[in-house]
Amino acid sequence: KIGILYIMKKFIPLISIFAFIFIFTAYMHIKYSQGNILFTMQMFMGSFFLVFGGFKVINLKGFAKAYREYDILAMRSWIYAYSYPFIELGLGVAYLLSLNLLLTNIITVIVMSIGAVGVFLKLKKREQIMCACLGVVFKIPMTWVTLLEDVVMVIMALGMLFLL
Repeated sequence: KIGILYIMKKFIPLISIFAFIFIFTAYMHIKYSQGNILFTMQMFMGSFFLVFGGFKVINLKGFAKAYREYDILAMRSWIYAYSYPFIELGLGVAYLLSLNLLLTNIITVIVMSIGAVGVFLKLKKREQIMCACLGVVFKIPMTWVTLLEDVVMVIMALGMLFLL
């Protein structure tokens, strides 16, 4: 049985990072959005991808190795495994600077959907592996939260496509 203290201890880095992203997004919304939900979603997704991509590049080799354990495309391509953090960083910059949002959202839907499939397959098998969502800087177990992160990003990107 997993207690709340165990969960809190394991997920403190993830909780802290999401708190930072939410605070940044709330600040940007209050200060600059003028009620524009598209802008607010861009700020959330941009900061999400920059932070998560940034942690992945800290130990790129370790990330690529860990990511290949569950991502269906990374399993087949070392190039994709090594490129993924830079894809996230690129998406983050594109969202924050409002660069070609149509293409940015399409790429997000594709990349995050592929990731969600791999995570779902591992969770379905009940395999106990570490999530590479924050690179290998923190040892965070893969859980349904990992899948939820991917699915929420897909839903947000689809929502933004409809708002464009």
